[in-house]
Amino acid sequence: MTPRIPPLTLALIFSAALLAACSERSAPQATPSASQPASTASTPTAAASAPVTGAVSVTSAKATQRDMAVTIKATGTVTPLSSVDVKPQVTSVVTGVNFKEGQFVKRGDVLFTLDSRTDEANLAKAKAQLAKDDAALVDAKRQLTRNQDLVAKAFISQGAADTSQSNVDGWIATVAADKAAIDSAMTTLSYNRITAAQAGRVGAISVFVGSAVQANQSTLVTITQLDPIAVAFSLPQSSLSDALSALQGEGTLVTAKLTDGQTTVKGKLRFVDNVVDAASGTIKMKALFGNKESKLWPGGFADVTLTSRTIKDAIVVPQAAIIQNARGTIVYVVEGEKESKKAVLRPIKVLFGQGGDAAVSGIKEGESVIVDGKQNLRPNSPVVERAKPATSPAGTASAPAASASSTSAAGK
Repeated sequence: MTPRIPPLTLALIFSAALLAACSERSAPQATPSASQPASTASTPTAAASAPVTGAVSVTSAKATQRDMAVTIKATGTVTPLSSVDVKPQVTSVVTGVNFKEGQFVKRGDVLFTLDSRTDEANLAKAKAQLAKDDAALVDAKRQLTRNQDLVAKAFISQGAADTSQSNVDGWIATVAADKAAIDSAMTTLSYNRITAAQAGRVGAISVFVGSAVQANQSTLVTITQLDPIAVAFSLPQSSLSDALSALQGEGTLVTAKLTDGQTTVKGKLRFVDNVVDAASGTIKMKALFGNKESKLWPGGFADVTLTSRTIKDAIVVPQAAIIQNARGTIVYVVEGEKESKKAVLRPIKVLFGQGGDAAVSGIKEGESVIVDGKQNLRPNSPVVERAKPATSPAGTASAPAASASSTSAAGK
């Protein structure tokens, strides 16, 4: 038989249990021993992220010294040095075409022949007139000789002899005019053989055998000189002094790259215009190129690069390191050793910028200029240089955190 517990005893036991429960809830919970490795693992991550208190993480690049070419780029148009429209100098009918379209011709090659029968007849007529007047001149000279003898014998007056002399002089002038007429007829006759005025490539033929052509109006064909050839382009007025300097002597190197991206030819600057275009603020220029392989074709476009000069022993830094602000043009240079490095503001002057590089003054060779992280800097701010990421920066930066997470998971 189970003994009976008095009611007072039961009340005391219940009160003691309630007090023990309240004590456990109000007391601070102790950190489990299993969580201590996680806390320990998180400490290296914090230390690695901020090895120096308040330091700014940056990347830098060394200033190098080298020769830097000053280049100017523009888009140009391939332009022939000469392009001649062949037109007839007489009105006639085409009787012969002595070349093919697209053919290369030399100077003096016969291109067209015209109907020359009328001009040949005019030439024959002029020659006959010369023969007639020449005979009259001979007769006038004989008459003058006889009259001079008669004057000497006092059979006629001196006035008659003078008249004979005037007659001879008139026929001499007539014969001279006949000879000039013959030369004119021969010149007109030569116009019926149309020759190439220059060497080059002929274009499309506009007329054929039997076509009637008008003097100095009908264009028969066009001859374009292809070798050498020019590329015309325009540069801003600010580049004029460099272009004029480059024009001295043998001219400077000019590279033309065609739109196919594969063909590149080299030439020389040969022409700078004598006036700046007031509307655009640019000046026209031409570069001369050898074109034996006909890589450059009239009317085509080309990307032109003009090397105007070379800056010797220039100090070159990345353009990304340069800052333009109220202080002027500056960069931040890393000074100090190891954990005492700081960012020092350095005013500079940009001499020339091309692509990702810039030639500057105010920095010495070998100094480290800050490229990334400069937006967070103030003069003399402490910095920590980080290596340039060779792979994905996200993957590199997340490695310590991943290690800490693994340690924490292992502790749990």
